Amino acid sequence: MPVTFGFLSTHPPTQCGLATFNAALAAQLTAGVPGSGVVRLADGDDSGAPAPVVSAATPPVVHTWRTDQPNGWRRAVAALDRFDVAVVQHEYGIYPGLDGQDVLPVLRNVSVPTIVVLHTVLTTPSPRQQAVLEQIVAAADAVVTMTDTARTRLTTGYRVDARKVTVIPHGAGSHTSAPSARTDRPHLLTWGLLGPGKGIEWALQALAHLQDLDPAPMYTIAGRTHPKVLEQHGDVYRDSLHKLAADLGVTDSVVHLDSYMDAATLSRVIRSADVVVLPYDSTEQVTSGVLIEAVGAGKPVVATEFPHAVELLADGPGLLVPHHDPKALADAVRRVLTDRSLAETLTARTDAPTLRWPAVAARYAAVAERLIAASAPAVAAVGA
Repeated sequence: MPVTFGFLSTHPPTQCGLATFNAALAAQLTAGVPGSGVVRLADGDDSGAPAPVVSAATPPVVHTWRTDQPNGWRRAVAALDRFDVAVVQHEYGIYPGLDGQDVLPVLRNVSVPTIVVLHTVLTTPSPRQQAVLEQIVAAADAVVTMTDTARTRLTTGYRVDARKVTVIPHGAGSHTSAPSARTDRPHLLTWGLLGPGKGIEWALQALAHLQDLDPAPMYTIAGRTHPKVLEQHGDVYRDSLHKLAADLGVTDSVVHLDSYMDAATLSRVIRSADVVVLPYDSTEQVTSGVLIEAVGAGKPVVATEFPHAVELLADGPGLLVPHHDPKALADAVRRVLTDRSLAETLTARTDAPTLRWPAVAARYAAVAERLIAASAPAVAAVGA
């Protein structure tokens, strides 16, 4: 019998990187075989409606945990116990309770083996954040980090059992078959939900340094404003980017795709890029789905030195630049655009097949099978 999986996570129609990740992993891990399902986290501002089918292979939403209602974890446990293995996505902000502590009774009460996927491992957590994460690892049967950096940070900075922790990279889609929306000008691209910390202002300043190129590059900023940012601050950040572009005289070289792109549209946009620019402000980010997608698509990347970029791009398919340094950003982009051999060398360094979702899902399946085999003697002993 095929293994069935229950997934606990935000999930489409919620628009966030974690929801997108869960949908892609669920689709690949279950491979269209019926019997698996998603327990979807939804806050009070969400409609609570079941998520639409993301693809034909994506398992259905079997329960929605409304995080604005008390004791929602009890029904989440009951829903997850219908499956063979529970895959739990973890980010502090998605669960109710102080620092998302309400995920703990789920992990402690669910009867099937659990795999917890950590999307954030902080270098300097608050005492409460550290305590919650240590208890999560203690309660889980297996823990996945997506980078060696995150694993090292977890096993050296937190009191956890390192034997539980496995590194499995963030998966990447295949964009090779998508038509490319090419233009006559070099194309720079940043995509993802927009908000402060994305660092787009540094990329715009870098673009101003590149206007002497002939032809001068176009820069596409693709993606909607993050729903939480929009709710709390409106479109102040995007408006500031429009103003900055005007002040720098590069408005005609900037394209805003202010929409949520489906997979086919995103693939076309990625295929059209000559350089993917990731000018993020964060010095903590150990996982970037955009970075993985860019590398998996074979695109040269210029990124600031956030942890995932340092790990993946050092001697790999991209160039690293200091944070908040538009001149260094411009110089790196210029090198890629003007030195064809460099661009070819960078794209040749990627190990894309190991980052594709089928390969990533196979590693999750191996962890699940190991947990099921380990639990079998205990189940047999109880039955005896």
